[in-house]
Amino acid sequence: MCGIFGIISRTGLRDGDHELIRHLAAALVHRGPDGEGFIDAPNVALGMRRLAIIDLKGGWQPLFSEDKSIALVANGEIYNFVELRRDLEARGHHFHTKSDCETIAHLYEEYGSDCVKHLRGMFAFALLDRTKRRVLIARDRIGEKPLYLAWKGDRLVFASEMRGLIASGAVPFEINPGGVNLYMHYGFVPEPFTCVRGVEKLLGGHLIEIDLDQWNVKQRCWWRMEDAPAIDAEPGPTIRAALEELSTLVVRSDVPVGIALSGGVDSSLIAMLAQRELHDKVTAFSIGYEGRAWQDETAMAKEFADQVGIKMHIRQMSTKDAADTFADTCFIRDDPTADLAGSSYHAVMQMAREHGVPVMLMGHGGDELFWGYKWLRDAAIRCDRREKMRRGEAGVGSYLEVRKPPISWTGAIDWLEQGAGLVKGYQNWSQDKHAHRHQLPCWDPHSTWRFADAMAPAILECWDEAKLTDPTAIFRGEQFYPRTDISLTKLVSETYLTVNGIAQGDRLSMATSVECRLPFVDYRLIETVIGLRKARPDHYLAPKTWLREASKDIVPKYVFDRSKRGFSPPWRRWYEVIFARHIGDLRNGELVRAGILRRGAYDNVHRTTGWLGRPYPLLIHMLVLECWAQGMARAAANAPKASVVS
Repeated sequence: MCGIFGIISRTGLRDGDHELIRHLAAALVHRGPDGEGFIDAPNVALGMRRLAIIDLKGGWQPLFSEDKSIALVANGEIYNFVELRRDLEARGHHFHTKSDCETIAHLYEEYGSDCVKHLRGMFAFALLDRTKRRVLIARDRIGEKPLYLAWKGDRLVFASEMRGLIASGAVPFEINPGGVNLYMHYGFVPEPFTCVRGVEKLLGGHLIEIDLDQWNVKQRCWWRMEDAPAIDAEPGPTIRAALEELSTLVVRSDVPVGIALSGGVDSSLIAMLAQRELHDKVTAFSIGYEGRAWQDETAMAKEFADQVGIKMHIRQMSTKDAADTFADTCFIRDDPTADLAGSSYHAVMQMAREHGVPVMLMGHGGDELFWGYKWLRDAAIRCDRREKMRRGEAGVGSYLEVRKPPISWTGAIDWLEQGAGLVKGYQNWSQDKHAHRHQLPCWDPHSTWRFADAMAPAILECWDEAKLTDPTAIFRGEQFYPRTDISLTKLVSETYLTVNGIAQGDRLSMATSVECRLPFVDYRLIETVIGLRKARPDHYLAPKTWLREASKDIVPKYVFDRSKRGFSPPWRRWYEVIFARHIGDLRNGELVRAGILRRGAYDNVHRTTGWLGRPYPLLIHMLVLECWAQGMARAAANAPKASVVS
């Protein structure tokens, strides 16, 4: 695990580029406090910072092929490196280290750029082929490991983090209005977009090949989850077998491994699988909240940990703690993300590091893969109903349904505002009746989305440019049909999971020099579920039915029987203190100075909560964006004055 970075130029490196590479290393030291390494060539400068997890003494980068014609810097973990190494050695390859990532260099010798197809794990890497004068840059299938790209003509600078590019002076900080429009609608910035002008992300499952002599640059997709073949088998046993295989791979480490444990199904299952492999060597960590808010799951987590014999550490997080760390969390997440849970993620990673546990397992991906979110199940059912309506088989009556009130306060507010489901049902019918034929009803039904549509022209000074980026384009197109259930799994995985969930896990763990591993986003598990879904759709079943069947003798029944809460902090308490601390910045802060927000924008959404105590739409979006912009502006102001994109 580490941070990687580099400069690739058609006309050769400039004076000062080697100094710039050192600045990039310094800006990413938190991702790799254990050491650094560099590769120099006439047109290429690559580097990395290392967090030692596998082969602590010998796995230093760069890594090489036998004759050193292939040089590699890599970020991540190759879970199947033992099996790959065994096969490569049988083919005559000789290894210099015991590093998991060295397998990439030898795989490239065998398969060229198709080496990525043999890798199981999380990774982003840059590989220099000195003989063929080529560079290969690749990102793992799901996008667990980040890679930011800044092109300026025939010149590329890249890094594992946005703030590395900004803080090193590699890229000037200028806010991208198109990214802001996306952020206001989603609460995060879908890939490949960013909120910094001139910077994009390499998408998960994509790679770039650069021929240095001809300067032929090719970017291509090398994996798509929807291409998984259909599997006609019983889901429970099939998924169980995939989980059993995965559990032996994902805990490989030469350092202690921990688990971020809540009271929910996903983290409990991962904890049990990890314990089977590591026995008493796995440690659980959990964050609670002062006053024992209903969101506090530490008592349930401890009950589970005590019952199954996992040692556990708990820390109570105060409202003051959340307010004190809010602005810093907004900055170190790298992209603006309107999710208050970020402070809790950061706190649990800090606790793990303090206890000497530099590898943490988390449960991201289970909800997206197994229909854990009600809004996602509703979207899938709504797609089916929309098609029936268009065939004349369903009318407004099929949309009207009286629903029971949920247990959460926010959900109850929604329930009241939606007339126990009747008002919402009529709105959905009206919206579907006039919807674009090839647009999935995924994000646009949400109240924040509709509020952004209505308010963005009034609050964004940059609206004339921002409106050129259409937020709905991401979930519109014929490629989403006819299997909308699979398309929704793909869509939510490539947006909410990757950018809101995985990205937070990566940045907030690496900010404390901890590696975050997410077993549920293993590509073979995903292909197994998609293959089963192609044979027998499951979105009409109860949430996580297949996962329950696969793990019913692993996870205690009472864990499945608990009501879903999600990893949500006590936002009402937090809002009051956070807004009191920071809200003044919106009147005349960085966003106003940069021409992003209108000077009176705050006055349009100045209430913290609405009439029923619910968070006022867009206010938290604006505040997070402001704190993020302030952090990036400070990093840019303190950066060395040497830009590779100017």
